[in-house]
Amino acid sequence: MWCLAELDIEVDRKDIGGAFGGNDAPAYRAQNPNGKIPTLIDEGYVIWESNAIVRYLCDLYGTAPWFPADARQRGHASQWMDWYQTALHLPMTTLFWQLIRTDAAERDQTAINAAIAECTGFWAMLDKHLEERSFILGDHISMADIPLGCAAYRWHRMEFDRPALPNLRRWWEVLAKRSAYQKHVMLPLT
Repeated sequence: MWCLAELDIEVDRKDIGGAFGGNDAPAYRAQNPNGKIPTLIDEGYVIWESNAIVRYLCDLYGTAPWFPADARQRGHASQWMDWYQTALHLPMTTLFWQLIRTDAAERDQTAINAAIAECTGFWAMLDKHLEERSFILGDHISMADIPLGCAAYRWHRMEFDRPALPNLRRWWEVLAKRSAYQKHVMLPLT
């Protein structure tokens, strides 16, 4: 939704999954056999998986800097987007489920501590990468900032002690000033 808003694309949003249900319905499973969200239907074209949707939208409807004109920049965008999926997503999900979706009395503090430590190592990598850059790819926001920007909101909003990562914080604070980010990412954690 953040990407769609940044690209100024009108959308007919239908909430599926979680409290809304419907993700196990045969009609939804015919579009997304995983039964998960999100699924995008664009003039009959169906695509699922968040990063694939962001790449598709930026490729088809975006221009530079959202979809870099240079293949090597696109490669780096994909690298960081996939790094989020393969490295950072799992420990961030553990933190979210333990700190937000699990009652305090039932939380697994060992799992929380391990996830914080793992996430800290990954966020420190990004912090170092951002030392000389305003955004993931350089001076301008791009599709690479979207998955990590969503995760950075959770990282900074969940309640636990975290190390000071000044470049990460600076980058996140710039994202937090964007109206599309505020509307579609900076939502209550539930």
